[in-house]
Amino acid sequence: MTATLCDAMISLAALMEEESELLTSTPFTRDLPEIANAKIRLAGRIESEVARLSREAADWTEKLAGEAREALTEASLRLRDASKVNAEILSRQIELSVDLMAAINAEAKRLTGTKSQTYGARGALQGIDAPAPISINTKL
Repeated sequence: MTATLCDAMISLAALMEEESELLTSTPFTRDLPEIANAKIRLAGRIESEVARLSREAADWTEKLAGEAREALTEASLRLRDASKVNAEILSRQIELSVDLMAAINAEAKRLTGTKSQTYGARGALQGIDAPAPISINTKL
């Protein structure tokens, strides 16, 4: 009854563990977009399987017994643990990226002097602090 759900949960947990390992061992890898897409697909599969089981029997979790209940519990715990670690690592990576972009932006502003002045309607000079011209090479 829940074999498909457990398989998807275990696959998602394994994928998160792999992603966490990659993020901690290498600063950048080309595999991350593929892993992110696979995580989205697996999460969708889990969601649709839970919806299907709920449509068939609203109390399907209470009806589970024996090995099926044990397998679902183990898969849920593994997914929870992998999700927690993965979320922490991704959060640190995002914070690092934000800090790095802020530092790059500040240095670009310092080097290019992006502050410009224009005349207002009454002849007064107004300063405008334009954003630094930064582009990211995603092909790298």
